[in-house]
Amino acid sequence: MISLLKKYIENKNVLILGFGREGKSTYKRICEAGGFCSVTIADKNPVNDSLPESVKLITGETYQDSLNDYDIVFKSPGVVLNCPYDSYTCKITSQTEIFLERYASNTIGITGTKGKSTTTTLIYHILSENNADCVLTGNIGIPCFDVIEKVHSDTKVVFELSCHQLENIHFSPSTAVFLNLFEEHLDHYGTFEKYAEAKRNIYKFQKSGDILFCNTDVKPRSTECLSKIITVSQKNRMADIFVPSGVISYNGETIPIPLDKIKLAGNHNCYNIAVAYAVCRAAGLADEQIIRSVCTYSPLPHRLEYIGTEDGVKYYDDSISTICAAAIQAVVSLKDVDTLIVGGMDRGIDYTELIEFLSECSVSNIILMSDSGKRIYNEIISKYTDSAFLNKLHTTEKLDGAVQAAKELTAKGKSCVLSPAAASYNDFKNFEERGDAFKKLVFSK
Repeated sequence: MISLLKKYIENKNVLILGFGREGKSTYKRICEAGGFCSVTIADKNPVNDSLPESVKLITGETYQDSLNDYDIVFKSPGVVLNCPYDSYTCKITSQTEIFLERYASNTIGITGTKGKSTTTTLIYHILSENNADCVLTGNIGIPCFDVIEKVHSDTKVVFELSCHQLENIHFSPSTAVFLNLFEEHLDHYGTFEKYAEAKRNIYKFQKSGDILFCNTDVKPRSTECLSKIITVSQKNRMADIFVPSGVISYNGETIPIPLDKIKLAGNHNCYNIAVAYAVCRAAGLADEQIIRSVCTYSPLPHRLEYIGTEDGVKYYDDSISTICAAAIQAVVSLKDVDTLIVGGMDRGIDYTELIEFLSECSVSNIILMSDSGKRIYNEIISKYTDSAFLNKLHTTEKLDGAVQAAKELTAKGKSCVLSPAAASYNDFKNFEERGDAFKKLVFSK
């Protein structure tokens, strides 16, 4: 792997674009490989790390202005380029692309608008619990360059792939999982089609003999994908893997999901379990091994996470929710939601689906906060006249006001859930920070 990286950078002027967790990981490996002419680090924010004098720093609003002065640019996933990729004369690459060039045959890559972190960690948990040689990496918070010492010829690399990691790659994992596709990240991509195109790179460069597990809604045409395609659905009975509530139907077999033993809440997680089951079975595990490990899996934080009861009200943190479908699923899964907190950064997604659901559901209190909450409120009052629905609506500027309102409004014995259906970036660094803030506010007196 290091020798491949050296081929990319040898006798080159190298720019590391973005110096967060992945950028620092890239810098470490570039120094290990050696052979470059120069290394420059560019980031919008100040860089306070202690670096050799030979390393040039570019920071501030103009940090992207000189990309074409370099031979090769390693872009971190969080960086949004000012111009289209093909407008640059420099080569723009990433950790993901170089890692997949070397280890595509080892990699199980997972993407989708929602559920990818749960499915990724569940696959890894099942494999590791059954003594498979495997590593976890990617968008889950572990740069792939950090795990290369752990990857051997038979190692299975379980790799969570975001749209940002996929958008400019030219290699696809030999086992690909495409869970679903919903309107998201329009602030970055501008159109849903451009976002979808980035996601399709999960299979675009697969070869004959590779395998793609995908929802029937995102199944590619045979001319678009050379690999074997296995479809999954909770709605389409014609899918190869059909997942009605609590059951996996696959290859003529019916595999019950032990709902009374698993810790994953919600019917949507039956879908994630079914996908993980199929992937791990393809990796050689038996049904009994897989289901036993599903029962020992602990859900990730901020994903419909029960955080405790306060003054008789159960509180759930679903801060990971950034789309309509996630907020709807939270209400459907919990069944006793009395208060729903929605809103965050307005990315311009269409909230019609969520608004229609809210107009018909049994939730008593709908607290709309921040920019997208204001837009949802304005759309509702412009279209609906039903006073019973309108009386459910409560608006507030920030999360602290939303939690205070929830404490006053939520009936004892019922649930309050934060499921924002929006990104967090206007008020918080990420969804984790938003979820942590929610927990503190709920239990503060």
